[in-house]
Amino acid sequence: MSERQKPANLSRLLSHLSVANAKKVAKSAEELAQRALTTVGARQPESRISADSQTYWRRPDGDRWQGNAHWRDASVFSGSDLWSRIGHEHLELFDKGARMADFTGPWHRVLEWGCGGGANAIHFAPRADEFIGVDIAAETLQECERQVKATCDTAFLPVAIDVANPEGALHAINGKVDVFFSCYVFELIPTPEYGERLLRIAQQLLTPEGLAMIQIKYDPGTWRTGPRRRSYRSGLAEMTTYGIDAFWETATRCGLTPLAVHLVPKNELDARYAYFFLRNGNPA
Repeated sequence: MSERQKPANLSRLLSHLSVANAKKVAKSAEELAQRALTTVGARQPESRISADSQTYWRRPDGDRWQGNAHWRDASVFSGSDLWSRIGHEHLELFDKGARMADFTGPWHRVLEWGCGGGANAIHFAPRADEFIGVDIAAETLQECERQVKATCDTAFLPVAIDVANPEGALHAINGKVDVFFSCYVFELIPTPEYGERLLRIAQQLLTPEGLAMIQIKYDPGTWRTGPRRRSYRSGLAEMTTYGIDAFWETATRCGLTPLAVHLVPKNELDARYAYFFLRNGNPA
């Protein structure tokens, strides 16, 4: 590199850092503003947040959208094995929970609620006779199916849902499942109350011997970590959080029996994750 090139390269680097810092400051300011509005009672109704969520996920919009939907080609996963490692680590964690719960199968039907681009599916599907991917966007379901078919011969059932009517999935699934899991999804749902609907769906779908693993973003009780309840697009990953004890109690109220919870205070994608392992405590 010539002496003339060095100042130019340094100038470009400083420019990129300035842009990155400006975006970080703007995002933090937006979060503070939205939290302040929530605090003074300016919450949006669940119907509005659901509609905004539906609009966001049904309109694929470039690399950031693909990253949020966990597509393999998103830039957040480039240059590392993170995309594949997500699912591998989740399967290892499920196996640990299964041993603790004395769950030995079968794996006839495995359902992932919010399957995204297949990061989990490629690891879970090879064990199943049928893998059911539930998601909002048709494009994401197609991508997940493509990744599964490139990995194994397991039958894949795509189930597209409307955010306002997740119960509609019950008809499309048509029967029980042995494994129900959902990761990096419950923080994206409209409200904590909406999460109760998903837990009741899980309870209806699980066989009496089945096992569920559901990941949430937990709230340690600070001003900035509670449910956001407004402005979905600008803060989707902070939309819904739960106290660990509150989620345990909610799951019980929905007919599920929590067996254990595994905490991940921080990982490469975000922070404050809790994985709940649940059995069907109220089988139909």
